[in-house]
Amino acid sequence: MAIVGVLALQGSFNEHIAALRRLGVKGVEIKKPEQLQNVTSLIIPGGESTTMAKLAEYHNLFPALREFVKIGRPVWGTCAGLIFLADKAIGQKIGGQQLVGGLDCTVHRNFFGSQIQSFEAEVLAPELASKEGGPETFRGVFIRAPAILEVGPEVQVLADYPVPSNSLLSLDPSIESAKENVEEQSKVIVAVRQGNILATAFHPELTADTRWHSYFIKMANENEEEASSSIVPIEVNISYNQKQLSDLPVFQ
Repeated sequence: MAIVGVLALQGSFNEHIAALRRLGVKGVEIKKPEQLQNVTSLIIPGGESTTMAKLAEYHNLFPALREFVKIGRPVWGTCAGLIFLADKAIGQKIGGQQLVGGLDCTVHRNFFGSQIQSFEAEVLAPELASKEGGPETFRGVFIRAPAILEVGPEVQVLADYPVPSNSLLSLDPSIESAKENVEEQSKVIVAVRQGNILATAFHPELTADTRWHSYFIKMANENEEEASSSIVPIEVNISYNQKQLSDLPVFQ
C-alpha cells in the first residue's frame, strides 16, 4: 500500500493522519528532507504559516519540498499549506516568509480575519460531489483562513465562497484589480487544483467528512498510474458521515 507523507512541523498533521487512517491509508510524519524520498504524495497541513516556514527553513526543507512539487508529486495544502504552495502571498507579517510555490495563484494570508473570526460554513463543491458522492456542499472549517484572490489559466477552481461586500478586508494596494474582481463577484476562491497540486483554504481534517482526503488519494493514484502501469491503486473505504464537530459561527 502506498504511503502518504504529512508535513509534521506544526499544525494539524495528526488530524490528517487520522483521516487517512479512516480510509485505510497509512500516513507518515515528514520532518526531514530525506524522509520525502520514502513517500510519493504529501499533505501540508494547516497551522501557523510563519512558524511552519521558520521550522521548514531551520530543517532545510524548502529545497526538497520545491523539488517534490516540481517533479510532479501530488501535494495537498490546507489553510497554511495553501499559503505555502502559492506562487504569491500578500497580507504577510513584516519580513514575509518563504514559499514552496508551484500553484499559480495569489493568496491573501488572513483574508477572513483573526483567530476569533474563525467560522464554519457550507461550501458548494460540485466537483467533489461528482467524484466522491454525497451532498454538493461540504462543511468548511475556516480558522484564521486565507483566500485565493487570483488564479492562473491552468488552475481549476473547485470551490468558492460568497463574501458580503461590507465584510471584505483591506487588500494589498498592489492587487487592486483582484480587489475589484472580488467585490464585483462577491466571492473568493477557497479550493483549487492545478495538475498535481490540490489546495483548500479550510480544514477538511477537522470534520468527519473524508471526501477531500479520498479525492486527494485518487489524485495520487492517477499520478502513480501515469508513472507506472504496474502500480496497484490504493483502495479507500468511503463512508460519508454527516456527524460534524461543534459548530463555529457561520461567516456573514
